[in-house]
Amino acid sequence: MSELINNSEKKRELLKHLILQLHKGEAPDIVRKRLEELLRSIPYDDVVQVEQELINEGLPTEEVLKLCDIHTAVLDGHIDQSAARPVPAGHPVDTFKKENQELAKVIAQTRESFIKAPNLKEEEIKSYLIELKGCFNALSDVDKHYLRKEYLLFPFLEKHDITGPPKVMWGKHDETRALLKAAHEILSIPESLSVGDLCTAIAYTLEPALSAIEGMIMKEEEILLPMSMDTLTDEEWYQVYQQTTEFGFCLYDPTDKWTPENIEISKVTYSGNGSMQLPTGSFSVEELTALFNILPMDLTFVDKDDKVKFFSLGPHRIFDRNRAIIGRSVQLCHPPHSVHIVEQILSDFKSGKETNAAFWINFKGRFIYIEYIAMRNEEGEYLGVIECTQDLTEYRKLEGEQRLLSYTSK
Repeated sequence: MSELINNSEKKRELLKHLILQLHKGEAPDIVRKRLEELLRSIPYDDVVQVEQELINEGLPTEEVLKLCDIHTAVLDGHIDQSAARPVPAGHPVDTFKKENQELAKVIAQTRESFIKAPNLKEEEIKSYLIELKGCFNALSDVDKHYLRKEYLLFPFLEKHDITGPPKVMWGKHDETRALLKAAHEILSIPESLSVGDLCTAIAYTLEPALSAIEGMIMKEEEILLPMSMDTLTDEEWYQVYQQTTEFGFCLYDPTDKWTPENIEISKVTYSGNGSMQLPTGSFSVEELTALFNILPMDLTFVDKDDKVKFFSLGPHRIFDRNRAIIGRSVQLCHPPHSVHIVEQILSDFKSGKETNAAFWINFKGRFIYIEYIAMRNEEGEYLGVIECTQDLTEYRKLEGEQRLLSYTSK
């Protein structure tokens, strides 16, 4: 046992020494080679401990952040996860991992698109940009994944005196956000973008954004998530689980429910004997949920910050929805070619210029009516927008009157 302990200590000291060498400016390639030669494997919690010790000993978080990509890239595949705890289905860590799988799929799809760029014809650039915009719109969903880490997971790690790694990882989140913003700006350039400019943008702007997301997936899978499983109690994880829907999901809608064993789960209570009191009456949450589910229309609510906050879940939805859109910018929920219409509606609603916007389309042989309605409080302040979608196919066929009782089934 003492031999194992000494070996673990030596590996941590070695890792710390090599990271400090990087900090001092020694050639990254030489240090990388030393790491590859000397560190065949290192437990994930040792990596966390080393980063924490470096910060505690005075190495600025910003410096650890700069070195993070180098030393984690070298450690990729060399981190020992044999002692990692199994993750139950539906657990917050399971959700993080499933989201990472979906992100990896989009990254692979985007890189396949990159291959086509050098051989594009001028008339193909516009449609190609729309294709890439779709990929990066999907990847921008990663912000919800990062927000859940920052505001749900990291505070619990800090309560357990793990403060350094969350700081470093939050910094990497912000770097990734900046890279994604730059990618969106490039892809919004008019279609006069040449093939040469496009290839340059892919190499210096778009691919770095993919690499940043991919690098974070590695850091989570091999270090953060196994370490977090060891650190947080089931009570703490359940608090994370209960609050997750407030931030939404990333490209993935969980189907498994998770309830920890031997934990007393407290129910949410509401004033008014469990009812939600409104100016003209009250509903229990059960009643309100049932109401939204039986309305003869689909409702989606987007708040004043353009984030999707709610959608009804009736049995015959016209357009598919899943909880992965909760917390997502509404602009990213529409195809790139129609985003300018969404922006126009939101702008006119927020300014008070307009209150309603209606569209009707033929969809799968049905006549669909879609209306956007601005929501305002009593003072006239903009609260958001409701999207109401109705299938009016059968209503358009009505003639005359219906005065006698006649039950209908749908």
